[in-house]
Amino acid sequence: MLKFQGVSVHYGAIQAIHAISFEVHQGEIVTLIGANGAGKTTTLRAISGLVKTSSGQILYQDQKISNLAPHLIVRKKISHAPEGRGIFLNLTVMENLDLGAWTAPNSKTFDADLAHAFELFPRLAERRNQNAGTLSGGEQQMLAIARALMAHPDLLLLDEPSLGLAPQIIEKIFEIIQKINKKGMTVLLVEQNALQALQIAHKGIVLETGKVALQGLAQSLLTSDEVRKAYLGE
Repeated sequence: MLKFQGVSVHYGAIQAIHAISFEVHQGEIVTLIGANGAGKTTTLRAISGLVKTSSGQILYQDQKISNLAPHLIVRKKISHAPEGRGIFLNLTVMENLDLGAWTAPNSKTFDADLAHAFELFPRLAERRNQNAGTLSGGEQQMLAIARALMAHPDLLLLDEPSLGLAPQIIEKIFEIIQKINKKGMTVLLVEQNALQALQIAHKGIVLETGKVALQGLAQSLLTSDEVRKAYLGE
């Protein structure tokens, strides 16, 4: 579904990712793990068109999408819930969801996606008329994911969905990631909690200073001494 072929990204003179290559197959959860500054967020932003690639290419369903404008990426059914949530705090929950659905082909699709979002996140249905800025951190993260789902994506990019949340909310978020994946959605997940991410993922990719250090089946990475020492606190 998604291929990175020798992709590099620079911020001015600073190289953030160095000729990285990996694949994401349809129906998988693939997690990117690594220390702060390893290039995980930059990788997702390159897919979304939010940063330009300086070399290599990104293919989505065998079509080149490197350096396409972000709104064209969304139209290809790739949706991104960014680090820090990126919701509109002065708009209501419903207004945020409306904005997420700007690519919906018709009202029938919109209604079905809204019902699905409220089924996954009943709290949002209860707070649909509240300003997003009045929600708790966990509710704001739910809204960020729900808004991304309103674009009816085939590939969902999630950047640090558990960041700053209470343990029980984190557990809920990971349950929802698994639930939407079981319904057929492909997920590329950037996550600080490497243990939980690898436990739900099919494959893992370890980034170190902008390079792919390791990649393979998630269960294999969970038993790797190098991963356990560096990222699982052992």
